[in-house]
This record gives sequence, structure tokens and C-alpha cells, in this order.
Amino acid sequence: MTEQSAAPADEQTPTRIQVGGTAGTDPYEVLVGRSLLGELAGLIGADAKRVAVIHPEALAETGEAIRADLADQGYEAVAIQVPNAEEAKTAEVAAYCWKALGTSGFTRSDVVVGVGGGATTDLAGFVAATWLRGVRWIAVPTTVLGMVDAAVGGKTGINTAEGKNLVGAFHPPAGVLCDLGALDSLGVHDYVSGLAEVIKAGFIADPEILALIEADPEAARSPQGPHTAELLERSIRVKADVVSSDLKESGLREILNYGHTLAHAIEKNERYKWRHGAAVSVGMVFAAELGRLAGRLDDATADRHRSVLESVGLPLTYRGDQWPKLLETMKVDKKSRGDLLRFIVLNGLGRPTVLEGPDPAVLLAAYGEVSA
Repeated sequence: MTEQSAAPADEQTPTRIQVGGTAGTDPYEVLVGRSLLGELAGLIGADAKRVAVIHPEALAETGEAIRADLADQGYEAVAIQVPNAEEAKTAEVAAYCWKALGTSGFTRSDVVVGVGGGATTDLAGFVAATWLRGVRWIAVPTTVLGMVDAAVGGKTGINTAEGKNLVGAFHPPAGVLCDLGALDSLGVHDYVSGLAEVIKAGFIADPEILALIEADPEAARSPQGPHTAELLERSIRVKADVVSSDLKESGLREILNYGHTLAHAIEKNERYKWRHGAAVSVGMVFAAELGRLAGRLDDATADRHRSVLESVGLPLTYRGDQWPKLLETMKVDKKSRGDLLRFIVLNGLGRPTVLEGPDPAVLLAAYGEVSA
């Protein structure tokens, strides 16, 4: 992949990034800017009569404000409150949402709006994908993670006792509104967690992301930083470029899972109490070590993972005694094929590839480099 170019959004004019349209899918736009909720009704359209605003408990006021605004514009709008974070991504919560849609008389011309972080948009998209075999939905992500990862690409899903995102559907949104103003009130730990996905985009496709962060790591930790818009836009463009070519993860799209195989195992092991970005950070350090030990990745790029991630305050290690449990969980990862473990590693900066069936001793050695 080639290095991406991006012009940062300003206060008045949002940046519009197109996703899809090249692999037999309908294109949609990701808008990045400020004060974007005025764009929502236009994305919903005139054909919809009813709108369901799915939001987490933590964003009750925001969800109600959006519902009231849509009601003022003539829609039959209902707010559906769900639990915060990963607790929302269960079959029981999805069933609760389906019941609310049924009670509201939702038809195929109506629209679901998901407001919140990545877990909420994952759930909202899944509910939309499964109601009447698919209704339109719009993502309004409110976190860095939601903006650069979860809300783009159409991968929706819920968790089960066996693992993360094992039940889901590919169901692209009709549009995504990334209002940077939502990040201003985000806690520093949640904001920094989202940076793991930004840094991932830098390593797999756009090294300029890494250079911007390395130039001023402290500024990168804040939504008020001078490069916030550019960092998010570059990351979104990386994902948009990939998913436009491979909607259903049949090949190229797997590179977006860099660091995620171990990360998902850590999240399950911690019962989803760890932030996703923290787990991805450890997962990327592991993937870098795996690439190095497999003779794929040079020392300088492997070491750069640690320096960049540590500079913004992301973790580099996990518990050493948990390797047997993590290994068993990784065997049911979505990228696995039968009993064959598959990992995304780097052949060099911006050169992701698949490593199939690595030697168990190499896996253990790589984990030894990230175990606390």
C-alpha cells in the first residue's frame, strides 16, 4: 500500500472520505469535522418514517438530544439505551433492541442510528443487519476507536462466551459522522486507547502517522493537539482504502487485524475489562516480535513499535502466566483456518503479510518478549 495523503478538516467544512463503490458495494461517506449533527437528517433521507437512536447509558443526554432533534424534524424517533462498552455486545441486548424495533413498527425503509463508542456502533450495526434481514443504519462514533475503526467498513457483531465478535454480519452503514467535538470531553485513558488503532494504521500503511506522533507524543494524547484531525483522517483513509477493495475480509482486509489476534484473546481473558486499544497495543508488540523472530521484520521497525506506543502511554506487556489460555483462545480466532493459526506480521514498514502456522516455540518466544 502507498502512503496516504490527507488535508485536515477545518471548523467549517468537513472532510468527506468515500468508502466502498469498488467491490460491488454501495459507496458511503465518512464525514470528519465539527458540528456535524446537522448532516444527520440528510443521511437518513425522506423515505424513512421511523428512526431508532441506539446509545449507551453514559450518553443518555446525547442520545435523547439527538432523538428530540429528529422528532422536531418530523421523524418518529425513539431512543434505545443499552449498557456501556462491551457489556452491550450480547445476544440479550440485541434481542432487547429487536423488541424495541418491533414495538415501534420498524419497516425496511426506517433507519437505525448508533451513537457512542466502537461497542455501541458494533451492536447498532448488527441490530440493523439482522432486523428484517437488513435496514439502513448510520454511525455517529464518539470515541477515537469508534471513528477510525469500528464505524468504518461495515463489520458488525456481538460477543459470545467463546470469544469476541464471533457472531456478526458485514453490513456497511449509509454514512458515518465523526464529530471531533465529541472527543473534547473524552477521558484521557479512553482517548489514548483509541490511538492504538491510529498507530496500527501507521505501521501497516501510512508511516506519516508515526512521524506526526513521534514529533510531539504529548500533543498526540490530546484532542486539542494540532494534528488530531489529520491523524484521524489518515487512519480512516487507510481503512477506507482497504475495505473498499475487500468488504468481506476475503484477503487484503485481514491486514487491519494487525495485533488483534492476541488482543482479542487478552480481552476475553480479562472479561472485556481491558480497553480494546490497550490490548491491541500489547498485540502489536507481540506481532512485531513474532515478525522479527520469523525473519520477516527488521530490528529497527520492531523496536519502533515499543517506542511509539510507550510514548503516548499505551501498555507493552501482559501477564506471562496466561500464555496457555491465550493460545487456546487464539485457536478460535476468525483468521484461523482449521487448526492452523494465522497472524498478520510485517515484512517491513507498511508491508503487512500473513504468517501461517508459526512454530509453537517461536510463538512462545515472541510472547516471552511481551510478558510482564
